[in-house]
Amino acid sequence: MCLGIRGGGEGRRLLGRILRLFLSMVLSLFRGFQEVKKTNVLKSSLGDGGHDDDDGDGKLMLSACCKHFTAYDLEKWGNFTRYDFNAVVTEQDMEDTYQPPFQSCIEDGKASCLMCSYNAVNGVPACARQDLLQKARVDWGFKGYITSDCDAVATIFDYQGYTNSAEEAVADAIKAGVDINCGTYMVRHTQAAIDKGKVSEEQIDRALLNLFAVQLRLGLFDGNPKQGRYAKLGANDICSSSHRELALEAARQGIVLLKNDHKLLPLKKRHVSSLAIIGPMANNISSMGGTYTGKPCQRKTLFTELLEYVKKTSYASGCSDVACDSPAGFKEAVAVTKGADFVIVVAGLDLTQETEDKDRVSLSLPGKQRDLVTSIAAASKKPVILVLTGGGPVDVTFAKTDPRIGSIVWIGYPGETGGRALAEILFGDFNPGGRLPMTWYPQSFSEVAMSDMHMRADLARGYPGRTYRFYTGPEVYKFGTGLSYTEFDYEILSAPTRLGLSEVIPQDSSHKKLLLQKGKGELRYLQLNDLAVDSCESLRFNVRFSVRNTGEMDGSHVLMLYSRMPKVLSGVPERQLIGFERVHVRSSEMVEAEFVIDPCKHLSVANDVGKRVIPLGVHDLVLGDLQHSLSLEF
Repeated sequence: MCLGIRGGGEGRRLLGRILRLFLSMVLSLFRGFQEVKKTNVLKSSLGDGGHDDDDGDGKLMLSACCKHFTAYDLEKWGNFTRYDFNAVVTEQDMEDTYQPPFQSCIEDGKASCLMCSYNAVNGVPACARQDLLQKARVDWGFKGYITSDCDAVATIFDYQGYTNSAEEAVADAIKAGVDINCGTYMVRHTQAAIDKGKVSEEQIDRALLNLFAVQLRLGLFDGNPKQGRYAKLGANDICSSSHRELALEAARQGIVLLKNDHKLLPLKKRHVSSLAIIGPMANNISSMGGTYTGKPCQRKTLFTELLEYVKKTSYASGCSDVACDSPAGFKEAVAVTKGADFVIVVAGLDLTQETEDKDRVSLSLPGKQRDLVTSIAAASKKPVILVLTGGGPVDVTFAKTDPRIGSIVWIGYPGETGGRALAEILFGDFNPGGRLPMTWYPQSFSEVAMSDMHMRADLARGYPGRTYRFYTGPEVYKFGTGLSYTEFDYEILSAPTRLGLSEVIPQDSSHKKLLLQKGKGELRYLQLNDLAVDSCESLRFNVRFSVRNTGEMDGSHVLMLYSRMPKVLSGVPERQLIGFERVHVRSSEMVEAEFVIDPCKHLSVANDVGKRVIPLGVHDLVLGDLQHSLSLEF
């Protein structure tokens, strides 16, 4: 099982995600699948290190792998390919953007595999960067094996010319910490590397130990797998009713309502005599799951699921495919539209537009899709509902501002139950509560080079920055946007207004130096390494909120708590997500929610040399329209 991570991905405009929002859910999935138990399978071999509840020797159901390590944010764009791209990353961006997802994947998710990427990082191939690979083991407590992406060891020599021979490429990768190569490159060249003295047997032994350790935890040496713990599991277990319900709930929670003028949605079944659904993806199950997905348990499209709600539902593709190069099907689609009471247009992206080894070069809808949408909107009796698919942002400013388009719903790649989930939301059987996991940029953002890995804005050279934390340009939709059929109000119940940091500074020469700086008015922040050991835990505090549903419909709501730091050093984010929590609130009722805030993690930022610091001064905690000021003092 693999989790693909792209540190600055949201700004890469096509396969982007804001990882912090997504990662905590995935970490729970990792822990559950890996089924960590202290059975001391390898205690004598691996020692007693490790983090928290996993010392690297528990039984595993499967081995979860985090990829692609690191700064892997370009597939194929312009003259750049992933095989020879050199990601130039500042120490500041590396520390607070590109590395944290992998650190969380290892420390919190307990991943037992790490995959290094094709690209180079600041001139050195990722799979040959000993400092990066060893940081995962030494600093983050990684206990597992490191694999290359498929033939990424080969690219060290064949594409990047970093070494003078295949044997040197293998040697550099093994010495850096790679244990196995996806592909045959190591099989073909490792013996020659050993014979030439470029790799030692001890280094080979280390790689084998890391590999076999995970295989032992997986039970691969426990005898006949047909008699093992999972021998009885089959297709029926995968497609069980509980698993299908879980997939449905995930699809429900992930759908985002972006526009709902005059409360067009939810549709009232008794008022919908006929329905039309238009678009090349409206009746195509293959576009529902994205890439690297298994065989669906059921094959129901958006069209077939809507038939369950409105028997008189008509369909027209409008375009022959998602590329939509021709308007030949528009006439039929307009005719179907004119005969329907309500109309749904499905537009957006599929894997012909965004996939592995292919980057999008535009943020607009593909081909003539926009023309299709506006043609249908002009022909419809009532405002139409626009449903958008795809994994990346799309500039739909035209639809956002067109009164003939009453509602916009983003479903992403919702999986095999996406049609059912969409139908439930459109007809009010489920109240949407999803939030956008990325900023939706305008088409003009396509002019920003994907090869530029900087996160922070540089207005002097016309660079707007990337992601909700640093982007300074116009937005189609903000990160975290998401409407509901009801309304929610917040209130702060308890939160500190001041936090003193002087007591967590060791009483030594460093403390005296800080006092001297303070006396001169020069103390603007504290470095984390100035704090006493284990002091971060003592600084944690709780913030409690109440959430009241003031509308007429029950619903779930995602609370998103941000921090705004004092700009006492360069590169401070515009805002930073501290955490999120989904709560379900019945109509006219109230629930309470609580966030635990760790100042070392949530109120810190990387300085220009990649060191974490806590800015002193007033930090604002922001939840919706609420703002609470907290003074960090020394």
